[in-house]
Amino acid sequence: MNLELTDEQVALREAAQGALTRVADLEVLRSALEGGARPENWDLVAEQGWAGLLVSEANGGVGLSLFDAQLILIEAGKVLASHELLGHLPATVALDAASYAGTADYAEGTKRAAFLPVIPPSDLEPSWTTQPRGGSAPAPAPTLNADGTVSGDVAWVIDAPGADLLAGVAVDGSGAAKTVAIETGASGVSVEGPVLRYDSSRLLGHVSLTNAPATVLEGADPQRAWYVAQALLAAESYGAVETALTVSVEYAKERFTFGRQIGSYQAVKHALVEILRQRENAYAVLLYSGYSYEDKPEEFAVAASAARTAAGHAFDYAARTQIATHGGIGATWEHDAPLYFRRSQLSRRLLGGIGASTDRVAGELLAAAAA
Repeated sequence: MNLELTDEQVALREAAQGALTRVADLEVLRSALEGGARPENWDLVAEQGWAGLLVSEANGGVGLSLFDAQLILIEAGKVLASHELLGHLPATVALDAASYAGTADYAEGTKRAAFLPVIPPSDLEPSWTTQPRGGSAPAPAPTLNADGTVSGDVAWVIDAPGADLLAGVAVDGSGAAKTVAIETGASGVSVEGPVLRYDSSRLLGHVSLTNAPATVLEGADPQRAWYVAQALLAAESYGAVETALTVSVEYAKERFTFGRQIGSYQAVKHALVEILRQRENAYAVLLYSGYSYEDKPEEFAVAASAARTAAGHAFDYAARTQIATHGGIGATWEHDAPLYFRRSQLSRRLLGGIGASTDRVAGELLAAAAA
């Protein structure tokens, strides 16, 4: 496993940096939280070719690796960019695997898809479930009816409002999971949103399906898109950790109190070093999740879950420490630190939450130990 970025990956990362500097999302995010319009960057996504990153060339996409996509999500996370990649890319993985008619439109970005986050079974929950709108008890997965329609509710669907198609899992009468595609304009499909929680940059919606016509995506692994979503959210979180650390270290060098840089105090130094430690841990498993996607598919589920856990905890800690390091100004509305804190609190709860991903890793390790 080569840990160095290739020349092509360096160029991809630099191109993403350049493209994302053209959007002033932090100011727009602050305005959106005060009632302004949410940032819209899908045209940028389509222009850069990011919509088809994980779609094979045969189906009209770019055909890059998961880690290539993670590199772009890292850069987006650094600046809290508003984008629809987190919902779109996992959905296109399922479309591509089944060579769904019209996949090229989603790869080109002329249409947008959203992934229905239906949670795979685990050693703690043997059935497919979804996150409830409220409370902690899991909600049932959508049902694939005998006539080929789908019924059920899926809450907290990332990037659902405005999407042209929904892709996710429905459970048939025998209890088998099937990957399905549902056009949002079809009868029986209702998308409530945008739903605002903590972070105005994240587009969320609640999906209700009542005998909605669906296409079964034969050949698509029901669980694969779920773990792709975990790995991408981990990458975005990791990018935000990098910014929180960089900004905090710079401030600790330039801010003086009692004649000393605040970075010279142990309490500050140790907190910043802890961000660094957690960041490095997250990057290690993030790399492995990208590598295992194609080269060790049997390990991809646990690698993506571990990346989600490590990056999620690192982001939560980094966002809190960024506020503490900046003292009084870090808690003010004018500073960017609260925006990173808001993103961290929403990210750690999406897609089952980092508690569920941690349980999944623990289950895998315990099973391996027992074997």
